[in-house]
Amino acid sequence: MKTALIHSDQWTRFDYGPDHPLRMERLGLTWRLMEAYGLTSLPDAKVHDPPPADETAIGRFHTREYLEILKEASGRGPSGRAGLHGLGAGDNPVFPGLWEASRLAAGGSILAAQLVAAGEVTRAFHFAGGLHHAMPDCASGFCYVNDAVLAILHLRDRGLRVAYVDIDAHHGDGVQFAFYDDPNVLTISTHERGDRLFPGTGFVEEQGLGAGLAYAVNVPLDVFTDEEVYRAAFEAVVPPLLAAFRPDVVVAQLGIDSHHTDPLTHLSLTVQGFTRTVARLVDLAPRLVALGGGGYDVTNVARAWTAAWATMNGAELPQALPADFAAEARRFRFRSLELWDPPVELPPTIRQAAREFADRQVEMLRRTVFPIHRLP
Repeated sequence: MKTALIHSDQWTRFDYGPDHPLRMERLGLTWRLMEAYGLTSLPDAKVHDPPPADETAIGRFHTREYLEILKEASGRGPSGRAGLHGLGAGDNPVFPGLWEASRLAAGGSILAAQLVAAGEVTRAFHFAGGLHHAMPDCASGFCYVNDAVLAILHLRDRGLRVAYVDIDAHHGDGVQFAFYDDPNVLTISTHERGDRLFPGTGFVEEQGLGAGLAYAVNVPLDVFTDEEVYRAAFEAVVPPLLAAFRPDVVVAQLGIDSHHTDPLTHLSLTVQGFTRTVARLVDLAPRLVALGGGGYDVTNVARAWTAAWATMNGAELPQALPADFAAEARRFRFRSLELWDPPVELPPTIRQAAREFADRQVEMLRRTVFPIHRLP
């Protein structure tokens, strides 16, 4: 088995702004922790520096007008039209190099798909990708270009059957939108419930249209869902649907904003709970294109994605962070010098409420989606 890690040092050139929650430092910090653990020089893994995607490739999902706005904003700052496309103060600021950053994000995920589709590797991880909210003609939720959609389109061009599994705390709305009527792409998203968190979608009733009915699957979760409740819901839905769908490739969005310390969300997973889910996806996927995603506690992003990359390579990591990572740990104020978290203690009433909510979502999927896939 061969694997590929997609990473570029060019991300140090870009910055959403000092007050924005999406910090580019998380990418370099993740790379440095992987490097300290020896994960960037594994014998059967190769590191790839991605080329920027060209405009034609990005235009397969995004409109020409929107791409022109992105280019214009990147060079001159926001114009009067930018706000009509989701750009401006707030979630989706205009910053120097915006167009170049968008091309780089798209290029990394397309490269990961190319390597997997060509049979050069079995698993590829582009942890700067997973920008799953971007829509054809607008930016949304910190996302300007939907690299996940572009990766899936490349895989479909090669005749491959694709399942997309999104474990970010936010609903993967842009990817669901792209394939909502397509029975050749199964999208599954587990996320915090839409009436409590952006983007306000991802309800269990959203199940696809026309030929794509039952090929959009959502598992919304209540606030404070911990890994015990999460694991039960995941196991009840994801493995049986993947077995019925029989994908050639799984594209996985591995957002770690489900962590209990994340400042923007309200779930209660730990790094090890997240990593166990990644391990299940690795087991379930005949081939895997893994992307990053959300995660706004920078230290936990580095810990979780490092553990995820180790899992994709069957590597066991020591619990203690490497000694030569000590300077970064001090600079970024790591709460702990260990890879795993202590258990999250929740009051029994809160866990029970989360379990009952998850059980209701699973039961509705069993009654509506499962029969279409000939599942009991």
